[in-house]
Order: sequence, then structure tokens, then C-alpha cells
Amino acid sequence: MKNYLLLVFILIALSGCSTLNTTPIPDPEENWSVERIYSEATKALEYEDYATAIKYFNLLEARFPFGEYAQQSLMDSAYTHYKADEPEKALATIDRFIRVYPLNPKLDYAIYLRGLINFTRDVGIIEKYIPRDETQRDPGSAQFALQDFTKLINRYPTSEYSEDASQRIVYLRNRLAQHEVNVAHFYLRRGAYIAALNRGKYVIENYQRTPAMPEALALTARAYKILGLQDLSDDAIRVLEINYPQYPELNSLREITLE
Repeated sequence: MKNYLLLVFILIALSGCSTLNTTPIPDPEENWSVERIYSEATKALEYEDYATAIKYFNLLEARFPFGEYAQQSLMDSAYTHYKADEPEKALATIDRFIRVYPLNPKLDYAIYLRGLINFTRDVGIIEKYIPRDETQRDPGSAQFALQDFTKLINRYPTSEYSEDASQRIVYLRNRLAQHEVNVAHFYLRRGAYIAALNRGKYVIENYQRTPAMPEALALTARAYKILGLQDLSDDAIRVLEINYPQYPELNSLREITLE
């Protein structure tokens, strides 16, 4: 029994010594300078190792929360989330950048990046490889993107990103206008004539000079006639005829009769 207790005592003592002699493994990143952390983050981003890039951008901001590197790393972190198909995190990060650093000299890029995030926000993985009619998609993110790009060109008209933003605005206006027309057709087919009329009028009032305009005019003319508002229907047809004389449904609109 005494031998057994002695053995246990020796084992415990050895275990204690082993614990005391254990030294923590040093963190190789612990003594990195701000320049080194930022360099490693951008290198990971270049190689599309987004998880590592975000890790280092966050580490930099935590250790060096003040100065140009902290500001740049926050913006770069938003871009990395965007490239990693994490739009919600990307938006939260860029919104924090805009809120915390409203005087940053690269604020134009931050607004542009926010527009890009919203521009592709509702595109799923499958849709990247199997395109579909974008006018059938939920317009929410497109509307936010339109607001972002419009804010950019209004606030920073000479920004290097304004030209691209302007082209995207044209595309977004066309897409949103066609979406409204598609919804109007849906209501028209189901006999919701006032709802269809309101959608058509919205396009006419808000999306002039878009390819959807003649279709919107034709829709409103048809809806007015069905609702018994012949004078308003004639006015819509007249505007359509003056501005789009080659529109293929002009004659059929004139010939619509109500039973």
C-alpha cells in the first residue's frame, strides 16, 4: 500500500513539474508592425484568400485603431466581404466606414463600393452561371444601388468612379422601369386595372427616356379605356403616337372596344 501511495505521489509531482516547465507557444503575429499586418492582409486578398485577408484587416483595426492604416483596412475589409459574396457583412462594414470617417479623402470610393455591393446583392450563386431576366428580380437592391450611384455623381461629379456610376444608373433605370411594366402586365391580366394603371403612370412619371416608356404608355391607354376613361386613353395614345410612331400596338389600341 505504501509503495502504491509513493508511486502516485511521484506521478503527481512529475505532472506538476511538467506543467510548470511548459512555456506558451509564442504568437508569430504578436510583434508584427502595422505595415506587416496590412501587407499580409492585402497579399491574402490578392490571392483570393478572403478569410485570411479579413482576419488580418480585423487584427490591424483592433491593434492599431487610429491612423490611415486603420481607415484603409476598414474599407478594404468591406471590399473583401464583397468579393467573398458576403453582401450583408460588406454593407455593414462600409456603412461603418462612412459613418466613422465622413471626411476620409476616399469617401467617393466608399459610396461607389456601396453601390457595387447593392448592385450585385440579390444575385445568387446559380444566377452567376445561369443568367435570367433581371427585370424579374426583386428591385429592392437595385433601388438602393441607384440611390448610391446617384449620390456619388451628385456629390463627386469629377470622381474617377462617376463615369462608371453613370453607366450603371442608365442600366438600373431601364431595369427598374421594365420591372414596373412587368408588374403592370401581371395586374392587367388579373383584372386589377387600377393597380396596372398606377404602375404604368409611375414609369411615365419617373423613368422617362427608358425603353419601357412606350409599353408603359400603351398599358395606361389600355387601362384607361377598360375603366371607361376614354379621353385619358386617347391622350395616352396621342403621346405614344407622337413620340413612338412605330410602336407596333398603336393600331390595336385604337381599335379596342369594350363589350
